[in-house]
Amino acid sequence: MAKRDFYEVLGVSRNATKDELKKAYRKQAIKFHPDKNPGDQEAEEKFKEAAEAYEVLSDEKKRAAYDRFGHAGVGSSAASGGYSGGFEDIFSQIGAIYGDSSPFGDIFGGGRGRSRRRRGQRGADLRINLKMSLQDVANGVEKKIKLPRFVACDACNGNGAENGTAYQTCSTCGGSGEIRRQAGGGFFQQIVVSTCPTCQGEGRVISTKCSVCSGSGRIKNEEVVPVKIPAGVMEGMSLTMREKGNAGMRGGEYGNLIIQIEEEPSEHFERNGDDLIYQLFLSFPDAALGSEVKIPTVDEKEVKIDIPSGTQSGKIFRLKGKGLPNISDYRTGDLLVYVNVWTPNKLTSEEKALLKKLQKAQNFLPNPTQEEKGLFSRIRNFFSNS
Repeated sequence: MAKRDFYEVLGVSRNATKDELKKAYRKQAIKFHPDKNPGDQEAEEKFKEAAEAYEVLSDEKKRAAYDRFGHAGVGSSAASGGYSGGFEDIFSQIGAIYGDSSPFGDIFGGGRGRSRRRRGQRGADLRINLKMSLQDVANGVEKKIKLPRFVACDACNGNGAENGTAYQTCSTCGGSGEIRRQAGGGFFQQIVVSTCPTCQGEGRVISTKCSVCSGSGRIKNEEVVPVKIPAGVMEGMSLTMREKGNAGMRGGEYGNLIIQIEEEPSEHFERNGDDLIYQLFLSFPDAALGSEVKIPTVDEKEVKIDIPSGTQSGKIFRLKGKGLPNISDYRTGDLLVYVNVWTPNKLTSEEKALLKKLQKAQNFLPNPTQEEKGLFSRIRNFFSNS
């Protein structure tokens, strides 16, 4: 089933402000919250859908990528077909909107005086740069990347404890994962809460550490990861592969693999969005008399085009559908052939003699039409709008 437009999900316009997005999300969250709709699967899905939409549109970078490339441009949360977090993440988002006045109370674990223990530490994201040729961009590509990273330790199943041993409650924090201390005095007393330094917020410590991973729950490894890049990606675009980063400490979730796209320079073409620009150099006789020329394309096949007689420098021929695919829809760009009439730098005496005979010939004296005089502004407008 095709994903709905995020602006449609929240019921806002594409130029909605942050406050308008927040209000729209709040309205959807209250309407479809599971506690208000027990057992209603459709309401649950709409609740998740609204959370996913707000997650993207409330982030300036993600929103810019979504506006430009649609669901394919915002990495894992949209491309994977659903909101990437669980209900805990959704609840925490709503709690952030409402603050302490959240109508969902302790569901969010955000009430005053409450703490939430962490289970392990999330692994770090990994970032790589992936170079792609225009042929790769045009067709999409699947590559295998050798990736050194931390993976869960098999000996202890990733929990860091020696086989057969268990965890103990942390004696420093009593299992809460937090240390609380009183600061200030008089009317300005406050409770300062910090993560327990002994258990790192887990509330428990290992009785006997795993001899293979020394209690970390992970080991270094080198894996070959298949990476599938869709057609139409652009320089600077980032794609995210969930849980292909480093394993977390002691059972913590995996980080993500973030792939930064780098386009390799092309021998023939310059890219302009989904369009490709090819510089065609014509000799003066070919431009004056007309000719047939072969033009390379991104799929490495040549196409023939007819050059009419009297073709001027700056003329642009558009080859429909010979550009690059758009990553967010089914459109394909065009190949723009930009004509340059080549003037030779060196001439033989015989060539000079021939040209001198033509130099003062009536048809060789410049006499541009009004249309040809406006060629420069048309070229400028053409590229600014393409």
